[in-house]
Amino acid sequence: MTQVSLAHWSSHVNALNALPQWRTWLTESGSLTAQLIAHSRHFRVRRVRQTRGAVSLDEQCILQLPRRVLVQQRNVVLECDGQPVVFAHTSVPLTATASDWPLFGSLGERSLGSTLFGDPLVQRGTLEFARLSSRHPLMRRLVATLGPQPDLLARRCLYRRRHGILLVCEIFLPAIIELAPVGNGTITV
Repeated sequence: MTQVSLAHWSSHVNALNALPQWRTWLTESGSLTAQLIAHSRHFRVRRVRQTRGAVSLDEQCILQLPRRVLVQQRNVVLECDGQPVVFAHTSVPLTATASDWPLFGSLGERSLGSTLFGDPLVQRGTLEFARLSSRHPLMRRLVATLGPQPDLLARRCLYRRRHGILLVCEIFLPAIIELAPVGNGTITV
Protein backbone atom coordinates (compact mmCIF):
# COMPACT_ATOMS: atom_id res chain seq x y z
CA MET A 1 0.00 0.00 0.00
CA THR A 2 1.28 3.47 -0.91
CA GLN A 3 1.56 5.91 1.97
CA VAL A 4 -0.48 9.13 1.75
CA SER A 5 1.53 12.32 2.03
CA LEU A 6 0.18 15.54 3.46
CA ALA A 7 1.56 18.75 2.06
CA HIS A 8 3.32 21.36 4.18
CA TRP A 9 1.28 24.44 3.29
CA SER A 10 2.87 27.83 3.94
CA SER A 11 1.43 31.32 3.80
CA HIS A 12 4.58 32.58 2.07
CA VAL A 13 5.89 31.48 -1.31
CA ASN A 14 9.49 31.73 -0.06
CA ALA A 15 8.96 28.43 1.75
CA LEU A 16 8.99 26.71 -1.66
CA ASN A 17 12.32 28.12 -2.78
CA ALA A 18 10.72 28.52 -6.20
CA LEU A 19 12.44 30.04 -9.23
CA PRO A 20 11.22 33.54 -10.24
CA GLN A 21 9.23 32.29 -13.26
CA TRP A 22 7.24 29.99 -10.94
CA ARG A 23 6.79 32.65 -8.25
CA THR A 24 5.08 34.95 -10.74
CA TRP A 25 2.37 32.39 -11.44
CA LEU A 26 2.04 31.21 -7.86
CA THR A 27 1.56 34.68 -6.38
CA GLU A 28 -0.84 36.07 -9.02
CA SER A 29 -3.35 37.97 -6.91
CA GLY A 30 -6.00 38.35 -9.59
CA SER A 31 -7.84 35.76 -11.61
CA LEU A 32 -5.56 32.94 -12.78
CA THR A 33 -8.07 32.31 -15.58
CA ALA A 34 -7.67 35.88 -16.84
CA GLN A 35 -3.87 35.52 -16.78
CA LEU A 36 -4.00 32.25 -18.70
CA ILE A 37 -6.34 33.74 -21.31
CA ALA A 38 -3.86 36.59 -21.77
CA HIS A 39 -1.10 34.01 -22.33
CA SER A 40 -2.83 31.86 -24.94
CA ARG A 41 -4.63 32.01 -28.24
CA HIS A 42 -7.05 29.29 -27.10
CA PHE A 43 -7.91 28.80 -23.43
CA ARG A 44 -9.94 25.79 -22.35
CA VAL A 45 -11.30 24.40 -19.10
CA ARG A 46 -11.49 20.61 -19.42
CA ARG A 47 -13.65 19.13 -16.68
CA VAL A 48 -12.26 15.79 -15.55
CA ARG A 49 -14.60 14.97 -12.69
CA GLN A 50 -17.34 16.58 -10.62
CA THR A 51 -18.96 14.46 -7.93
CA ARG A 52 -19.21 13.85 -4.22
CA GLY A 53 -16.11 12.39 -2.63
CA ALA A 54 -14.37 12.03 0.72
CA VAL A 55 -12.53 15.14 1.84
CA SER A 56 -8.80 14.57 2.10
CA LEU A 57 -7.00 14.95 5.42
CA ASP A 58 -5.13 17.83 3.79
CA GLU A 59 -8.40 19.72 3.23
CA GLN A 60 -10.39 18.74 6.30
CA CYS A 61 -8.90 21.33 8.66
CA ILE A 62 -8.96 24.33 6.33
CA LEU A 63 -12.57 23.54 5.41
CA GLN A 64 -13.38 23.49 9.14
CA LEU A 65 -14.84 19.99 9.00
CA PRO A 66 -14.87 18.02 12.28
CA ARG A 67 -14.14 14.70 10.56
CA ARG A 68 -13.64 13.14 7.14
CA VAL A 69 -16.97 13.56 5.36
CA LEU A 70 -18.22 13.78 1.81
CA VAL A 71 -17.80 17.06 -0.05
CA GLN A 72 -18.67 18.17 -3.55
CA GLN A 73 -15.47 18.00 -5.65
CA ARG A 74 -14.51 19.27 -9.07
CA ASN A 75 -11.29 18.51 -10.95
CA VAL A 76 -10.39 20.38 -14.12
CA VAL A 77 -7.38 20.80 -16.38
CA LEU A 78 -6.72 24.35 -17.60
CA GLU A 79 -5.22 24.30 -21.09
CA CYS A 80 -3.49 27.00 -23.10
CA ASP A 81 -3.29 26.28 -26.84
CA GLY A 82 -4.02 22.60 -26.20
CA GLN A 83 -1.29 22.25 -23.56
CA PRO A 84 -2.26 21.40 -19.95
CA VAL A 85 -0.81 24.08 -17.65
CA VAL A 86 -2.81 23.77 -14.40
CA PHE A 87 -4.67 20.97 -12.66
CA ALA A 88 -7.31 22.51 -10.38
CA HIS A 89 -9.27 20.83 -7.60
CA THR A 90 -12.22 22.42 -5.79
CA SER A 91 -13.96 21.15 -2.66
CA VAL A 92 -17.24 22.48 -1.28
CA PRO A 93 -18.73 21.15 1.96
CA LEU A 94 -22.18 19.63 1.48
CA THR A 95 -23.50 22.09 4.08
CA ALA A 96 -23.17 24.83 1.46
CA THR A 97 -26.47 25.74 -0.14
CA ALA A 98 -27.35 26.68 -3.70
CA SER A 99 -27.60 30.31 -2.56
CA ASP A 100 -24.04 30.12 -1.19
CA TRP A 101 -22.55 28.86 -4.49
CA PRO A 102 -25.37 29.15 -7.06
CA LEU A 103 -23.38 28.19 -10.17
CA PHE A 104 -21.00 25.57 -8.80
CA GLY A 105 -23.10 22.53 -9.69
CA SER A 106 -23.67 23.66 -13.27
CA LEU A 107 -20.26 25.03 -14.28
CA GLY A 108 -19.51 22.20 -16.70
CA GLU A 109 -16.44 23.35 -18.63
CA ARG A 110 -16.79 26.98 -17.66
CA SER A 111 -14.19 28.67 -15.50
CA LEU A 112 -14.81 28.78 -11.75
CA GLY A 113 -12.28 31.64 -11.53
CA SER A 114 -14.39 33.88 -13.75
CA THR A 115 -17.34 33.24 -11.44
CA LEU A 116 -15.39 33.86 -8.24
CA PHE A 117 -13.71 37.07 -9.37
CA GLY A 118 -16.89 38.43 -10.98
CA ASP A 119 -19.06 38.08 -7.87
CA PRO A 120 -18.89 40.97 -5.36
CA LEU A 121 -20.19 38.67 -2.58
CA VAL A 122 -17.14 36.42 -2.79
CA GLN A 123 -14.38 37.01 -0.24
CA ARG A 124 -10.99 35.57 -1.07
CA GLY A 125 -8.79 34.23 1.72
CA THR A 126 -5.01 34.09 1.93
CA LEU A 127 -3.03 32.07 -0.58
CA GLU A 128 -1.08 29.10 0.76
CA PHE A 129 1.74 27.36 -1.10
CA ALA A 130 3.18 23.84 -1.13
CA ARG A 131 5.34 21.44 -3.11
CA LEU A 132 3.32 18.28 -3.78
CA SER A 133 4.96 14.88 -4.08
CA SER A 134 3.61 11.94 -6.05
CA ARG A 135 2.20 10.51 -2.79
CA HIS A 136 -0.16 13.45 -2.25
CA PRO A 137 -3.84 12.63 -3.01
CA LEU A 138 -4.19 15.49 -5.51
CA MET A 139 -1.04 14.43 -7.34
CA ARG A 140 -2.50 10.94 -7.62
CA ARG A 141 -5.59 12.44 -9.29
CA LEU A 142 -3.40 14.53 -11.56
CA VAL A 143 -1.30 11.49 -12.56
CA ALA A 144 -4.47 9.48 -13.26
CA THR A 145 -5.54 12.26 -15.63
CA LEU A 146 -2.27 13.40 -17.25
CA GLY A 147 0.27 10.67 -16.56
CA PRO A 148 3.45 10.68 -14.43
CA GLN A 149 4.69 14.04 -13.17
CA PRO A 150 7.59 15.32 -11.08
CA ASP A 151 6.92 16.96 -7.71
CA LEU A 152 4.94 20.11 -8.52
CA LEU A 153 4.22 23.48 -6.96
CA ALA A 154 0.70 24.29 -5.85
CA ARG A 155 -1.32 26.97 -4.20
CA ARG A 156 -4.67 26.90 -2.48
CA CYS A 157 -7.15 29.48 -1.29
CA LEU A 158 -10.36 29.45 0.71
CA TYR A 159 -13.27 31.50 -0.61
CA ARG A 160 -16.38 32.57 1.27
CA ARG A 161 -19.77 33.57 -0.07
CA ARG A 162 -22.73 34.12 2.22
CA HIS A 163 -22.46 31.17 4.68
CA GLY A 164 -20.58 28.85 2.33
CA ILE A 165 -16.90 28.11 1.95
CA LEU A 166 -15.09 26.70 -1.05
CA LEU A 167 -11.46 25.57 -1.34
CA VAL A 168 -9.56 25.82 -4.62
CA CYS A 169 -6.19 24.12 -5.07
CA GLU A 170 -4.21 24.76 -8.25
CA ILE A 171 -1.26 22.59 -9.23
CA PHE A 172 1.06 24.24 -11.74
CA LEU A 173 2.36 22.05 -14.56
CA PRO A 174 5.82 22.59 -16.11
CA ALA A 175 4.39 23.97 -19.39
CA ILE A 176 3.11 27.08 -17.61
CA ILE A 177 6.55 28.68 -17.40
CA GLU A 178 6.84 28.56 -21.20
CA LEU A 179 3.77 30.79 -21.67
CA ALA A 180 4.19 34.31 -22.99
CA PRO A 181 1.54 37.02 -23.33
CA VAL A 182 -0.28 36.83 -26.69
CA GLY A 183 -3.14 39.28 -26.28
CA ASN A 184 -6.64 38.45 -27.35
CA GLY A 185 -7.08 34.83 -26.42
CA THR A 186 -10.31 32.91 -26.90
CA ILE A 187 -12.09 30.56 -24.57
CA THR A 188 -13.14 27.14 -25.80
CA VAL A 189 -16.24 25.76 -24.14
